[in-house]
Amino acid sequence: MSRIVAIDYGRKRTGIAVSDVMQLIANGLTTVPTHQLLNFLGEYIAKEPVERLVVGLPRQMNHEVSENMKHIEPFVRSFKKRFPQIPVEFADERFTSVLAHRTMLEAGLKKKDRQNKALVDEISATIILQTYLESRRF
Repeated sequence: MSRIVAIDYGRKRTGIAVSDVMQLIANGLTTVPTHQLLNFLGEYIAKEPVERLVVGLPRQMNHEVSENMKHIEPFVRSFKKRFPQIPVEFADERFTSVLAHRTMLEAGLKKKDRQNKALVDEISATIILQTYLESRRF
């Protein structure tokens, strides 16, 4: 089997998570500056088989997509153009930052580590992917 990659897209930096090859467990991979995202994914896809890309879908509480979607759509178009063989899916990302902070607290990370926005983005991507993987099982 191949991996599933998930991203928590941000204007400055993007958190990235990957599944194991059995597509059961999500693991944080890294956070990259968003302007380097396509190149990073290209290098990763050249080394690892990737089945699909899951992109966090920014929704507001009223279920409408948020302002950040206007930044995500051009990225998705560029990704599809560069990697037409890899399907792209969206997954609701509401509350992932809150869950990431809670996870960091429960893990006992110090305040300085919890303020690391790159780590929050990576954990958010991991939560997006794990939620996606679990939804496919049921």
